[in-house]
Amino acid sequence: MNDRTPESLPKIGVNDVLRFLLELFAFVTLAVWGFVAFPLPWPGIAIGIGAPLVAIVLWALFVSPRAVFTVDAFGKALVEIAVFTATAIAWWTMGQPIVAVITAVVAAVSGILNGRKELAD
Repeated sequence: MNDRTPESLPKIGVNDVLRFLLELFAFVTLAVWGFVAFPLPWPGIAIGIGAPLVAIVLWALFVSPRAVFTVDAFGKALVEIAVFTATAIAWWTMGQPIVAVITAVVAAVSGILNGRKELAD
């Protein structure tokens, strides 16, 4: 039997969906950056696999809804800033400054909205 009623389910808003898409975009970007910006096979393969893996582990440990370690909103924000800054820098170093700036602005606005929501709760 399912004991989850509609009232007990978490409310998922537009910013939650945007944040999820930003996470996926960051992980894919870091992989592409590793494979494109560095010579293959080494260190390109190592960075192409390692950079998104580090970001995924950090996100899972500190930021995700089921995070391993419970940290306050500021701790989560530091991890988010690190991941999204790395994403923007990756785009910048790949010669795509417009994508880098758009990524940084969208991530910052989404993070600010999420932080305000977390601090209000």
